[in-house]
Amino acid sequence: MSFFIVDVEADGPIPAEYSMVSFGAVKLDQALATTFYGQTRPVSDKYVPEALAVSGHRREEHLTFEDPAAVMTRFAAWLEEHSEGCPVFVSDNVAFDWQFINYYFHRFLGKNPFGFSGRRIGDLYAGLVRDAYQAGEWKKLRDTPHTHHPVDDAKSNAEALLKMKAMGLQL
Repeated sequence: MSFFIVDVEADGPIPAEYSMVSFGAVKLDQALATTFYGQTRPVSDKYVPEALAVSGHRREEHLTFEDPAAVMTRFAAWLEEHSEGCPVFVSDNVAFDWQFINYYFHRFLGKNPFGFSGRRIGDLYAGLVRDAYQAGEWKKLRDTPHTHHPVDDAKSNAEALLKMKAMGLQL
């Protein structure tokens, strides 16, 4: 089993009605050097300008991004190449990031290599420190600044997970 930290930028709150703009993934290991970055062309005419602005891209630019089917095909191949056993999806906000990745995999490939579940970093931390009210405190363990570039954000989340592992989290 291999853990992959994933971060998604989107132009709205839900898949299908809105589109994933870009996503990044980092394989969890000491080097954090195995990364994937994808930019996907919109699947909908709808978008929320403020949501799109978070990604740092304009709508005109987003329209030029790559076909989502090609990006998701490459991502699936990358996961297969870099995973020992079943890949495990891990995210800062699994409720948001998972829905886009899961939807795009099912829409464009007919299946999701991650299966049917993911893990939220805040919940792992809350379990580690045995206090559900501390779920947001793990963000203090990040080193790489949170830039909204999905590879940067996935890497900073992976750094925090490595520190949690050093604190005793079994991964």
